[in-house]
Amino acid sequence: MTDYILYNPLSNNRRGKQRAETLRDLLSDGCLAFRDLTKITDLRGFLAGLDASARVILCGGDGTLNRFINALDGKMPRKNLYYFAAGSGNDFLNDLPEAHAGEPILLDPYLEDLPWVEVRGQRYCFLNGVGFGIDGYCCQEGDRLRRKSSRRTNYTTIALKGLAYAYKPVNARIRVDGQTREYRKVWLAPSMLGRFYGGGMMIAPGQDRCGKEGDLTLVVVHDCSKLRILTAFPTIMNGTHLRYEGIVDVLTGQDITVTFDRPCALQIDGETFSDVTEYHAMSGKTARGLGKAGKEQKDGMKV
Repeated sequence: MTDYILYNPLSNNRRGKQRAETLRDLLSDGCLAFRDLTKITDLRGFLAGLDASARVILCGGDGTLNRFINALDGKMPRKNLYYFAAGSGNDFLNDLPEAHAGEPILLDPYLEDLPWVEVRGQRYCFLNGVGFGIDGYCCQEGDRLRRKSSRRTNYTTIALKGLAYAYKPVNARIRVDGQTREYRKVWLAPSMLGRFYGGGMMIAPGQDRCGKEGDLTLVVVHDCSKLRILTAFPTIMNGTHLRYEGIVDVLTGQDITVTFDRPCALQIDGETFSDVTEYHAMSGKTARGLGKAGKEQKDGMKV
């Protein structure tokens, strides 16, 4: 049996191939075929052409996972998909109970009913979360620094700089399952499928990516001074920021729209989008239900 290792050479500060090569020791019993993901032009066709018994192991970070699922429109053409983390943050890996086994993890159960987010008229699936506010700023600044240097990016330093002076909070209108709220001086407004983002920050400690209802968690940090947000920020690392009830709201739902009063950077699983004023996120199960309803209505019109 052949194991196909699809690696992203750009992950982990361009050490993705080196990380993928460590699988030679872990999977020494089988035949390994290494493929550079950046050179596969037709991913769906490539996967469909493999033998059904072959394992496919995706090797990269959160951004690699995001680009992989979106290249397939969130619809996996085969089973036996595995993941071997080779990123700098690995938030998806940190969210899994089998995260520290050190071996490839079966992806199949985590790719069912993925949520999607609409930004500027385009829809994208996501595995971890959608960040809007200073988290988007951090990803944008991290991208800028990586273009200048191959040194490892320190997102904590970037965040502290943003909180201190570089990022200006915004006013926001937030709608969750039809209920609208207005917020002032918003620093963060991410919608999360997982618990972690930003390289290990537990922004949504109560979120369950495999929950039966398929809810997303929206965390809003708002109405606080720079001094208070700087004091509260370190607690996001271990999820204890929820104790700041006056400035942290946690909302859960399946249909979320966040609108800012000025353009900001937004990130989807670490992939940056500049100058965004609004995003619309929907749980995978709700989206699937809408799709079925639309199909039934269309089929009914044909009769």
